[in-house]
Amino acid sequence: MSLHVAFDGITKEFGPVRVLHGVGFDLNPGRVHGLLGENGAGKSTLMKILAGYHAPTSGTLSIDGEPVTFRNSRDAEKRGIVLIHQELSLADDLTVTQNMFLGHEIRRGWLLDDRAMRERAVQALRQVGFEGDPDGKVRDLIVAEKQLVEIAKAQLRNARLLIMDEPTASLTPSECDRLFGLIDRLRRDGVTIVYISHKLDEVERITDEVIVMRDGRFVARAPTAETPRQRMAELMVGRELTDMFPDKQSPAIGKPLMAVRGLTVPGWAEDVSFDLHPGEILGFAGLVGAGRTELFEGILGLRPRSGGTVEIEGRPVVLRNPREAMRNGLTYLSEDRKGKGLHVGMGLRENLTLMTLRHHAHPLLSPASEERALEQAVASFGIRGNPQGTASSLSGGNQQKLAIAKFLEPDPRVFVLDEPTRGVDVGAKRDIYFLIARLAAEGRGVIVISSELIELIGLCHRVIVMRGRRVSATVPADRLSEEELIAHAIGTEVSTHTHH
Repeated sequence: MSLHVAFDGITKEFGPVRVLHGVGFDLNPGRVHGLLGENGAGKSTLMKILAGYHAPTSGTLSIDGEPVTFRNSRDAEKRGIVLIHQELSLADDLTVTQNMFLGHEIRRGWLLDDRAMRERAVQALRQVGFEGDPDGKVRDLIVAEKQLVEIAKAQLRNARLLIMDEPTASLTPSECDRLFGLIDRLRRDGVTIVYISHKLDEVERITDEVIVMRDGRFVARAPTAETPRQRMAELMVGRELTDMFPDKQSPAIGKPLMAVRGLTVPGWAEDVSFDLHPGEILGFAGLVGAGRTELFEGILGLRPRSGGTVEIEGRPVVLRNPREAMRNGLTYLSEDRKGKGLHVGMGLRENLTLMTLRHHAHPLLSPASEERALEQAVASFGIRGNPQGTASSLSGGNQQKLAIAKFLEPDPRVFVLDEPTRGVDVGAKRDIYFLIARLAAEGRGVIVISSELIELIGLCHRVIVMRGRRVSATVPADRLSEEELIAHAIGTEVSTHTHH
């Protein structure tokens, strides 16, 4: 059932750029391998070679001791190797069953055997715990259900090796638990799993061993049980990471920079009040659906709101759209940086210039000042990548730094960052944390909405926890812990007194 994979001297070049440099290691059957590395380390490229999407430039891929060459992903699937992409590749307009047999339809004579396909689909879906309608359209499913469909589809192809790329990026904690239970069952059935993730707590929990890549090379492998998270992070970045978070500087006490009173965003947030002080990093925690993002979309005029007031630097403001918010000194960086933060098809310079043009009266910057702005942003924010390339050519962490640089151009007083390090590797995370601390040290107020509790604890002066559309607690720095934040988020008491 299970299969043994060996990479030997694998290189890959895209044009003049070499992204893999003689990679060699084995994947042992029936184990869960955590494949770690910063963005750009070559993990996804190597896995696409294994799954038949790319051919290696040189080197050998062997399955069960026999060298193989895959012409495409279907060749790999025939050998039981299936890659579940980070961007799930299902057709929205087709039903669940149709998706599962797309390109592998069962026929009876000339006709499609719908009944046989539905029966096999139901069986495979039941195995992975999918409770939806096999005849329903994929577009009506939530992300976790789509993922189960992808895994069931892989089961239909008799997957012996399953590659999962950031599988929990959009899942809630309970959906993650179900996925981990499923991975456990697949492992017991002898399926080999490659688990690519930046979330080291998950890697620690679900994998048997970790394999680390850096700069297109294999660097280390070790049993997960013998490799603490700190060590994983150090292997990924190639240096010691003793200080992941900057030291906290006390914010100024005095008039708030921003004051929100009794704000309601119908259906999402009710009667929310809070203050933000100059130099303060204020966190917002809560389960998915607690209303954190929607609250700020309401403040920015992206969602209708009813009742409540917003003041910035003592001035009452009514914001109808993000551009108006910027003119009033409030900038919001969405969690969807590709969709709303950056023009990924444009160059770095165009991204920075576009922002500047929106906020300044002069119609065009001179090429020299454009170049200066770009050089300054690249140096000041540590943006690594080709300054003349497009934003899409940058890794996730560098795209995020570019987005922050771009939104700083109008010099906002209040900065709202929604999931600032989602999908970002550990080295870039640290850079972004120090960048956030620098913004606060300049006297700005920074709001961080994050699902990563460690991030909120390490970075923030206070954390506001939302539950069921309302503020359930405000936790000061000296009481910040994962237990405390989780208790307020799910509604169990941690101690006899609660801060409100």
